[in-house]
Amino acid sequence: QVQLVESGGGLVQPGGSLRLSCAASRSIFSIYAMGWYRQAPGKQRELVATITSSGRTNYGDPVKGRFTISRDNAKNTVYLQMNSLKPEDTAVYYCNAVGSGWWGQGTQVTVSS
Repeated sequence: QVQLVESGGGLVQPGGSLRLSCAASRSIFSIYAMGWYRQAPGKQRELVATITSSGRTNYGDPVKGRFTISRDNAKNTVYLQMNSLKPEDTAVYYCNAVGSGWWGQGTQVTVSS
């Protein structure tokens, strides 16, 4: 019943934009805050952004002012709009139902010239 599926990753040039999507089961949206996390090769997983069921958002320092997390309750989907991308944003991005232990499979984002 619980399912998280990310999409939208790809290769972009520095300064470019990309939007990630995470489709979740209906029950997830009413119970958990949703979050995006990322992990680059050889580095620890880090928080990118979270959004509660009521729309409250929180961002990791490296992405503040550049990324925006949002949700569409009708579609049971959370989005991550990434602007002004930098090479250091390169990572696998994971969708998470915060506190549930449920994670998506991840989607690769590569920022390179």
